[in-house]
Amino acid sequence: MPASLIDTLPARISDAATELLRPSTLAQVGVLICAAVLAYLTTYFARSSRDKRVRRELLAATPHGSMLLREVLLISAPYAVAIAVLLAGRGVLAPLESSTQIVDLGLRLLGALIAIRSAVFLLFASVAPNNRLRALEARSAMVIWFFVAMHLLGWLEAFIAYLDAVPILNAPKAEAPVTLWSILKSLVTVIVFVIFSAWAGRIIERRIAELQGLAASTRIAVAKFAYALLIAFGVLFGLSASGFNLGALSFFGGALGLGLGFGLQSIAANFVSGFVLLMDKSIKPGDVISFTGTLGTTTEGFGWVQQLRGRYVVVRDRDGVETLVPNQNLITNQVINWSYSDRRVRLKLPVRISYGDDPELAMAVLVKAAEGQSRILRDPAPVARLMSFHDYGMDLELRFWIADPQEGVNNVRSDVNRAIWRLFREAGITIPRAQMDLRLVAADGSVQTLAGRDAPNPPVDG
Repeated sequence: MPASLIDTLPARISDAATELLRPSTLAQVGVLICAAVLAYLTTYFARSSRDKRVRRELLAATPHGSMLLREVLLISAPYAVAIAVLLAGRGVLAPLESSTQIVDLGLRLLGALIAIRSAVFLLFASVAPNNRLRALEARSAMVIWFFVAMHLLGWLEAFIAYLDAVPILNAPKAEAPVTLWSILKSLVTVIVFVIFSAWAGRIIERRIAELQGLAASTRIAVAKFAYALLIAFGVLFGLSASGFNLGALSFFGGALGLGLGFGLQSIAANFVSGFVLLMDKSIKPGDVISFTGTLGTTTEGFGWVQQLRGRYVVVRDRDGVETLVPNQNLITNQVINWSYSDRRVRLKLPVRISYGDDPELAMAVLVKAAEGQSRILRDPAPVARLMSFHDYGMDLELRFWIADPQEGVNNVRSDVNRAIWRLFREAGITIPRAQMDLRLVAADGSVQTLAGRDAPNPPVDG
């Protein structure tokens, strides 16, 4: 900026002081004072009449359109009153052929202030609906209005030149000097990028909040992580756009990345696995899962997915015990999801009968035992199968389907087994026990065989 602007700044201030002592100027100043007093009183009454409950709701969550409109009106009311007073004063001074230059300037400044305050309020309300960040709203608006006022007064170029002439750091000759104005400009650039990043973060937060099937804590954790990540990128891009040399941060970033790679490898793997589970939805809250190395309807490690967290999954079993399973285990190990695509599961009950019983009658009894249970589905219907012939009996298997494994599996098996035992006794069907033949060899070489005896209990030592 030319140095002449700085040199003429004291002269402009002296001319303004001389102009202030004129009667017409004093009259305009009096109108400004009246406008300021009435604006202050309007602000006081507006604050006292404001609904505190509505204000808390406005600061606590995303506000509705009616709340935003009411708040904008409350913010603009004092300035609107001041503009009305200035217009009335201008209407009085104009017929008297008195100068209204200061009043006109005040009108332009107040009009700009109303527009800036309203725009900044709406911006902060959409980006950061919480009390801590809203506290910066009025200060940010006043800073912006200050530079606009300097422009309207014609002092902005001289002010910028003065700030640009204040050195902060001695830079090499090949680089531009670091001045107070360059720092302020970089700060404003970073703030603009951060605001746009926060805006994008708010949109992502709303999208994540609409996801169904995720625990509320998980949605909050993912949204906060995405919001913080966008803000960090906004700061970096803002520094880059303002001309800051990010190469100075490369060493620190490399050391931090190395430390994260070695010290936080397991934690990072669990977080990444958690995002994979959220994206592919292979395991969701409410799913019934079991951890086992054997496929089928085994209930080993059986439980319900309660919550999906950033580092682990909460699984609750039938005993009420909650197990925190690292996300990485669900990605790398075999997990049975009983309700992945369909909650219906088939259960199998093996039953052995003796060779003296009719297998057709036994299979009919098995189906009858399953049909009497309320949790067993009628379609597909229960069936019984003759699976194999054992040394001392025939192996049958009852197969049936249930649609609510989250209510338990072993309790259904227990109810069906009890019904089978009762119906077998009524039908005279026996469940054989292990048998063995005993051969007694006498001293003269004769052999006596005792067949069909139950296996004796093993001897007890001592």
